[in-house]
Amino acid sequence: MASRMKPAQGSMTLAEMKEFASFPSSTQRYIRRSLDVGLDREDAMLRWSRDVVEAASIRAQARLYNNLPDLRVMVPDDSGLDAIEPFLAPLMTLVAFDLGQGRLTSFSALRFLYERLIGAEVRPWLPSAFCAAAALPHLHPELRRKLLQSISEAAATASGWSNRQPAFFPYWVEKVDSGTTLAS
Repeated sequence: MASRMKPAQGSMTLAEMKEFASFPSSTQRYIRRSLDVGLDREDAMLRWSRDVVEAASIRAQARLYNNLPDLRVMVPDDSGLDAIEPFLAPLMTLVAFDLGQGRLTSFSALRFLYERLIGAEVRPWLPSAFCAAAALPHLHPELRRKLLQSISEAAATASGWSNRQPAFFPYWVEKVDSGTTLAS
């Protein structure tokens, strides 16, 4: 039975890789940077800052992403209204920050990132956090329009969500000189 599960896992990973590849390069870069910041994978400042503006953005992102461990344990198990505010308000704040950076220009890009930052259990909450954050006045009206048009009716009105954890976590890969051989 385990051998039957592996091809499905591999095909899901491949689908996730294809989805990531479909994003513009600036979105891919921002997702990798955000995963480095949010999952403490690399020194994000050293790897990703190209100038003082980007360095300031990474510092602000790191401050906001300090809430991620708390959010991971606060994901509501049900849609009871008493559990929504303590979770959705901080989630929306993070989403608003990320959308305000101008690199996540669709719901699918945001969903891809947050499934990895928080986990599969965040899926039911992403459409509402995305729509609320995408409608905030700090975003340029044209970006708000583009963002809100990017969420499909199916995503906004889904009756259920997969609880399968993502398998593909993109990261930075250094270029290798094509004349170099790898020793085993």
